[in-house]
Amino acid sequence: MTLADRAWSLLNRAQEVYADNPRASSWVRKHLVRLGEPVRMAVAGTAGSGVSTLVSALTGDADYGVPPHPPMSWRHIPARHPWPELLVLDTSLTRHDSVTALSESIGAEADAVLYLVTQHDTDAELLRALHEQPSPKLPPVHALAVLARADEVGGGRLDAVDSARQVARRRAREGRLAESCQDVVAVAGLCARAARTLRPDDFELLAALAAVPEAELEPLLLSADRFGADPQRAELLSRLGLFGVRVATTAIRRGVRTPQGLCAELAKRSGLDALGEAVSGYFTDRAAVLKARSALLGLDVMMRREPRPSAAPLVAELERTLTGAHELAELRLFAALRTGRVVLPGDLGEEAARLVGGYGEAPRTRLALTAPEPVEPVVRRTAAGVLRMWRSYVENPVLSSTQRQAAATVVRTCEALATGALG
Repeated sequence: MTLADRAWSLLNRAQEVYADNPRASSWVRKHLVRLGEPVRMAVAGTAGSGVSTLVSALTGDADYGVPPHPPMSWRHIPARHPWPELLVLDTSLTRHDSVTALSESIGAEADAVLYLVTQHDTDAELLRALHEQPSPKLPPVHALAVLARADEVGGGRLDAVDSARQVARRRAREGRLAESCQDVVAVAGLCARAARTLRPDDFELLAALAAVPEAELEPLLLSADRFGADPQRAELLSRLGLFGVRVATTAIRRGVRTPQGLCAELAKRSGLDALGEAVSGYFTDRAAVLKARSALLGLDVMMRREPRPSAAPLVAELERTLTGAHELAELRLFAALRTGRVVLPGDLGEEAARLVGGYGEAPRTRLALTAPEPVEPVVRRTAAGVLRMWRSYVENPVLSSTQRQAAATVVRTCEALATGALG
């Protein structure tokens, strides 16, 4: 039985136990509905990191003169490659007295979190609180960090986001940020928002600037004050930032001729596309696991607040389910392998990532079977062979303790495949 199956079962049993409690029953019904919704992703961050700017990039709302959405209201984002379908929450619209209060609100409402930091941030207090608040015993599989305003890392140069990606990769491997999230992705927020909100008159002005000889335009792009001295350019600057203007004018000089083509280039160069791929890989591709995690943690809180003797068996089973949730260990290992926090010899890292479901949860995909519909005995026989090999790695003294622990996680997956528990 998968984690999602166990969450569904526990919620339905809780509904029966708390049938005479309107508040508890309402909460259970809400989470049963949430299991069938898209992933709920909250966007939070440090002051000045650009939370609302990134939300605008995700939703396509330019937010120029647009009334703000009510606090803690979810906004639907339809699928748009490489971004999956999501429900998004802009937490900058909330007013909370403390990090604890905000983390509790996000923990109760969100399945996943994008946490924005800047290059100078060294303390991710809210991100740590988001991990500690529900259960510090569970691996932090529901958060991605975003190195926001990434163009500032390279001073707005054309390769600024490339430089920021190197910083992001390093922060994903080590330090406090790595302990509390799956990965770190670099994004230039203004440029990303422009990719989704570019207007026809913006494109016309950028085309006109691109037609100016490079030797004349470049001095203007040395500072925001110079470029923004003209009111029309100042408005463009507020929409794209200097980095976005550089990217756009360079792209037009190199042959981009349409607003649609320019938007695609801005999305790529800003890091927005890479963030969409990360959200898909870490969140929506494993939506069932993350939504089950949210439901189970919420159920734990609800039953502690509404204790009753008849709920005791549910409390015990819920605790066993959470402590034994191997799917969460798989998610954490996949991130550790992808970011380089764990490095296995040779091709073992790629094999481990595949086996733990990083590239698809079906047994056929995990075991790299090529037959279109392999029968169950083939799956079990193949898994048994793979299991023997990975058990030898767990006992290999040449490997480090971290590597052997990773191998142990893979062994548990292989055991489930060999016994048909992952069908």
